[in-house]
Amino acid sequence: MKYLIVGLGLITASCNWAKEKTKETVNKTGEVVGKASSEFVNGVAKGVEKTFENEVKFSDQLTKQGLAAGKIVIHSSEHHSDDIISAYLIFNNNFDHEITIKVFSPQGQEYGRVHQKVKGKKGDAFYVDFEFDSRTNIDGKGTIQFE
Repeated sequence: MKYLIVGLGLITASCNWAKEKTKETVNKTGEVVGKASSEFVNGVAKGVEKTFENEVKFSDQLTKQGLAAGKIVIHSSEHHSDDIISAYLIFNNNFDHEITIKVFSPQGQEYGRVHQKVKGKKGDAFYVDFEFDSRTNIDGKGTIQFE
């Protein structure tokens, strides 16, 4: 009987040891997989950022009138893909004019144009959305021209 109790004690202890070792192994594996997938996602995001680069041009007239741009973001409206340009505009002077934005393919062919009145006071800076025709899908490469 004594041997049976000692044997059961050893079996129970070894089960707990195996359980803890399994738990440690699973945790380590999860940590490694988590780091690898995080690095993969970061790499993909950087690749997407590099792929979707448009040259942004501001006309001399807009610059002389005190308008500058910060970040330019292309995004989608509710039902259409990549048809909105959000421009962070910086007003170095009072500004109250209509702006024309044109988008060009990498080959220089125009495929989208929008006109919009923009108003801001000197020292202001904010995002302005320019919504193109729903058939305009703004490509990741090319030129965005502000006039």
